This record gives sequence, structure tokens and C-alpha cells, in this order.
Amino acid sequence: MQLLTRTIHSELIQMAQSYPVVTLLGPRQSGKTTLVKQSFPDKPYVSLEDPDQRLFVNNDPRGFLEKYPDGLILDEIQRQPELLSYIQGIVDEKNSKGMYILTGSHQLALHQAVSQSLAGRTALLKLLPFTIAELLQASDRKPPDHYLYYGMYPRIYHDNINPTKFYRDYVQTYIERDVRHLINIKDLSLFQKFLKLCAGRIGQLFNANNLSNELGISTHTVQHWLSILEASFIVLRLQPYFENLGKRTIKSAKLYFTDVGLASYLLDIHNETQIARDPLRGGLFENLVVLDIVKNALNRGIEPNCYFYRDSNHNEVDLLFKTGNNLIPIEIKSSQTFHSDFLKGLHYFKKIAKDRCPTGFLIYAGEWEQKIDTLQIKNFTHIAKIIDEI
Repeated sequence: MQLLTRTIHSELIQMAQSYPVVTLLGPRQSGKTTLVKQSFPDKPYVSLEDPDQRLFVNNDPRGFLEKYPDGLILDEIQRQPELLSYIQGIVDEKNSKGMYILTGSHQLALHQAVSQSLAGRTALLKLLPFTIAELLQASDRKPPDHYLYYGMYPRIYHDNINPTKFYRDYVQTYIERDVRHLINIKDLSLFQKFLKLCAGRIGQLFNANNLSNELGISTHTVQHWLSILEASFIVLRLQPYFENLGKRTIKSAKLYFTDVGLASYLLDIHNETQIARDPLRGGLFENLVVLDIVKNALNRGIEPNCYFYRDSNHNEVDLLFKTGNNLIPIEIKSSQTFHSDFLKGLHYFKKIAKDRCPTGFLIYAGEWEQKIDTLQIKNFTHIAKIIDEI
């Protein structure tokens, strides 16, 4: 597979022209290293996963940075966050744009260090795995079950790796290793069960009490483990929209995985045929669409103000995209056949939101696209165009 140009590339270049430091966050294997090397080919590159480099930094941080007077790319900066204080002094003295390009895989460790040392000096960007639009640069459009099984991690496509083998290794070498670094897990099999139970709840309201009962651990532990998964870009919690629009709203978050292929693997799905028969196929498709919307916003430097809406009378919309004062409702259906009932939630939300809802979208797996009044029916492969429009 050819090397793709990531959509976020132009935003990355622009931020490097505006800030002395650019920090690129994202899960492991999402393509951060490839992107920064491709975007800044003349900059020296150092991976802080290299134990020799970490030893150098520990022994002589100033000497390490003096080797690179014009700055460099520092990969996996969360491994040596103390470097950020020294970088602060250098960029304040030199006042030069785009000196340092940092990447990291843990939000918790990095956000705290960045806010203390580089506040106002760095742009923060997030890179998640491929979007559908990015994949379509290099390959023909595939049926939805293909994306649900393969997921969107670049290495699967670049190296033509079997998804089941990739995600097995990904869980063992990255998730379990990184999580063990962040929390003391005595029973790894219990944590593995926790991951699988989370996958079984995609697109559903997350109830920590139910999960703690199934696992025999405290609710506090469930919440802590989930926060670590979220900080490591493994899961995403979609919050409900709280503003009073006339009815009492649900206050629990919905759970999604940053990559739908990982969720499929954790559900013991090992081929596309199993996807078609799986009772959670609708939730997997919803996961694919929600994350593609989030990724397309992030790639444009837009903070995705995404929520869902559900009230006590079970009126709901899968996704709300807030832009300015406007609320754009988005309904998601895995069916290839359009039914007018699919628009029920959109019509209801438009009625209660009134002028704040100038348009709405139904995203589904079918080919028929149409505009009905102010509502638009779109195929799931056109999400990038939807984000550009709203």
C-alpha cells in the first residue's frame, strides 16, 4: 500500500509555523512517527523508547538538547517528561517557530507536564488511526463489514497484516504493557476480561456498577481502569448533552473504542462473515461512524464537541455535533435500506432545538442519498464531506 498523506498534515505544518513546539498525541501505531518524519524530513529524530537515549537524557538533559541547536523530533516524550522544562527555557530564549515536534501516547502524563512547562508555547494536535476518506486515497471503497473487522490502524494496511494477529499483538505488546506501567494490575486475566466486557458495551450507556459486579471489583477500580484506557486512547466516552431542551436528559456516558477493529477482536470476531451475524454489528457500525466523525474534526484542528441526546422518554439522537450555538443531530444506522422511521429522532430533535438545528444527517450503509427538507441522508463513506459542510 502506498504511503498516504494524512489529512492532519497541513494542520501540523501550519501549527509549526505558528508555535515553537507542536505536540502530537495519539494511540500507539496510529502513524505519529511516520507523519512527523514525512512532514519534517530535515529535522533530526530521536525516539525516547530507545534506552540509550533515555540514559543520555537522564544523565545530561542539557547536553542532550545542545546536540540539536535547531530543535528536533522527540518521539514518545511521555517517557522523559522532565525534558519539557529544559525545552521551555530554550524556546523562550530563541523565540523560533517549529523548533520541537513532540509525540506522545499518554494524555494524562503529558497534559500535566505540558500545562506546567509549555503552556502557550505548544500547539496540541491528536492523531487517531486512518479515516475512511484517507483509506479511499489508496483503495476502492469496501463494504462496511470490511472496515468493522479490519479496523483503521495504518500498519494493517501498509504491511497487509491479518487483523486478528495484529490486534492480538497490539493488546499484548502495547495495551497490557502500557497499562501495567500506569497501574498495578495483580491479575492480568481480570483486566483482559474487563477489556472484553467494555467491547460488549460499545454504543451503550456505561454503568460502572454493573461492570464491577460482573468482575468482582470495586466501582472505583472500574472507573480508574476506564480512565487509564481513555488516557491511552483505547476508548472514548461520549458525554450526554446536558442543556435543558424541555425534557430530563440521561446523564451517563456512552462507550466507544478508538478503533472499531480492536473492539471486534475483543468480541472474538475473526472474519467478516462473523461480523455480519454478530448481534453487536449495529453497535460496531455506530462506533465506526462516531470515531470517523471525531477523527475528521481532529484532523482539521477542530475540537470535536460531540455528544449524544437521550431524554427520560427515550427520545434520542446518536450524535450531536455542536458548532458555535448550533446543534447538528446525526443518526446512525447500519442498514443498507433506508426507512423513513430512521428520521424520527432527527425530526424530534429539530422540533425541540428549533433555530439552533439548521440541518441534520442520517448516516447509513446504503447507497441512496437525498435531502429531505433540511435533513440529509448520506452514505457512511462521505463523513469527511459532512464535516467540511458543518
